[in-house]
Order: sequence, then C-alpha cells, then structure tokens
Amino acid sequence: MIALAVAPFAAAQSYPDKPVRVIVPVPAGGTPDVVARMVLPGLGSLLGQQMVIDNRGGAGGLIGAELAAKAVPDGYTLFFSSPGSLVILPYLQKQVAYDTLRDFTPVSLVSIGPFLLIAHPSLPAKSVKELLALAKAEPGKINYASAGNGAANHLAMELFKSLS
Repeated sequence: MIALAVAPFAAAQSYPDKPVRVIVPVPAGGTPDVVARMVLPGLGSLLGQQMVIDNRGGAGGLIGAELAAKAVPDGYTLFFSSPGSLVILPYLQKQVAYDTLRDFTPVSLVSIGPFLLIAHPSLPAKSVKELLALAKAEPGKINYASAGNGAANHLAMELFKSLS
C-alpha cells in the first residue's frame, strides 16, 4: 500500500515540482522494498519526477511509519508499506507515535502476494494434513521462519500452529 503521510494536501497543478521521498519501512531487499523498486520508476515517469526511496527499517516497520507520520503534509512524502506497519503494529506495540486513521491517507493498493507453506524434502510430511499430524505428534520440534514478530506471515503461521 502507498499512503500519503499525514493529512491530504491541496495539490497544485504543477505537482510534483521536486523529487518525492518514499519511505519504505524495511531494509533494502525486504519485500516492500523490492516491490517499491519495481513500481516507483513507472510512477516517477508518469508524474515526471524522481521517486527517492528512503529505507527506514527496524522495529517491524515502526521506525519508518513513525517517520512518515511526522512528515510535512505537502504530498512530497509517501509511505510504501505492507499491512504490518499500519494495521498490525498498533495492536502489538504498547505505544506507537501515530494513529493510522488520522495520520495516513490511503492512496493505492499496489500488490497482493500469497503465503506459501514449504518444507524441506527430508520432512516426512508430504501434505498439510500430514504436517499437522506430525506437529501434533512431536510438539515443539517443527520450526518456521517469518519476516519477524507481528508480520502478517508470522501471524499466519501462529494461526497454523494453533491448529496442531
């Protein structure tokens, strides 16, 4: 999702007349960063202005989201994020320095990506049903990787674990 930081602005017909900063709340190479780097050149060409990516990873996206929320509401700062920073983190963190509904204006849904459940070939389970049975038979022995605590894929796997 791309969101304008803070309140909507009154756009002049010459907008944008300078480069637009795009805060991405993950380090370079994270999924939102990769998608931003695929999409933003086209947006820059369409608008006739450079889109400058500002990676601000850390704290599950909180650092970038807080920075974007504090940006001047002039339309020259965009926030390119997955749902984690705006939807999940406010419920997982004791305190965040922004209010998603007050401080951000949704602009566009940019991409949708599926979650995949894959396992090493040495795992004896060859189906989801077999994996659940194995997890029930050997609690605590199966591990998974995710983008981090509170990430959508982490919450999806915790839900999956609750089924075993």
